[in-house]
Amino acid sequence: MTRAVVRHSTAAAAVPAIDMSTRLGSVGLPSPVLTASGCAAAGRELDQFFDITSIGAVVTKSIMLEPRSGRATPRMAETPSGMLNSIGLQGPGIHAFLEKDLAWLRERGARVMVSIAGGTTQEFEEIAKILREHGGFDALEVNISCPNVADRGQVFACRADSAAAVIGGVRRSTDPSIPVFAKLSPDVTDIGTIALACIRAGADGLSLINTTLGMVIDVDTMRPALAGVTGGLSGPAIRPIAVRCVWQVRDVLPDVPLIGMGGIRNGADAFEFILAGADAVSVGTVVFHDPSAPARVHAELATLAAQRGFTRLRDAVSYAHREADPPPADTDDGYDLSLPEWV
Repeated sequence: MTRAVVRHSTAAAAVPAIDMSTRLGSVGLPSPVLTASGCAAAGRELDQFFDITSIGAVVTKSIMLEPRSGRATPRMAETPSGMLNSIGLQGPGIHAFLEKDLAWLRERGARVMVSIAGGTTQEFEEIAKILREHGGFDALEVNISCPNVADRGQVFACRADSAAAVIGGVRRSTDPSIPVFAKLSPDVTDIGTIALACIRAGADGLSLINTTLGMVIDVDTMRPALAGVTGGLSGPAIRPIAVRCVWQVRDVLPDVPLIGMGGIRNGADAFEFILAGADAVSVGTVVFHDPSAPARVHAELATLAAQRGFTRLRDAVSYAHREADPPPADTDDGYDLSLPEWV
């Protein structure tokens, strides 16, 4: 059998001289490109294809308090320009995560944003306390797109009060020096209201967006394609929704750090999020067919920003919100455009 030889991408060598650094609360990052939670576990697989220490940070798969087997199969379904997943937050639990995954990430020298999930406010708080005692990570992303078992399975992120309760509990249970980011769902009437509630509860920043709820029916079996019936839609199909959410939240919260995500395939896609108001971006679904995508997106984003005249990427953040250009001055082109006397 012939073994494939995998080398780290050299895309970073072509990056132009532009300052790509960004800040997420108290944490400075050399790159605005992060991985997206749930698409590459803790980054071991991706490290075969590019140096994970070269990007802004690895965002881990959402981890829960206890081991979880997830939902029944089938769990994934392809859709036009995207995919549905219904994994059900399968994972080893917080203690195994700390012992294996986080330990490897720190040894590797990667910057780490730990994503956490829970079924109750108390579970979120307990995970945060365990992480606080352990340390060894740079930021927290709180996945509040989980069913609240104390509220008939209603998703925390879909109500301002329940979202704020989780974020407030996590913030109180976390080291004050660790930034806490709330990951919001697009499946709400007014995402600005949810965002504001999370910030008032203590979030240092926001991650926009989680997957949006979708469904596929198999026309051969004439049943839902996923065992869990519905699933989270990701990929290019949701990018316009995600950009809209970033834009709307930036209007409401002009000074809050935002991480944009949803269907980013290349540097141009990432630049959209930056112009809409994101301080950083997370790259997710695309890694399933291009595992080196985060490094490639960084290089393409740097090139595009430099071509647009920016010497610091930070100056491009929210640039699309600038005032409209004034209309061109009237010119005398030889035509008489005055109204006739009868008007």
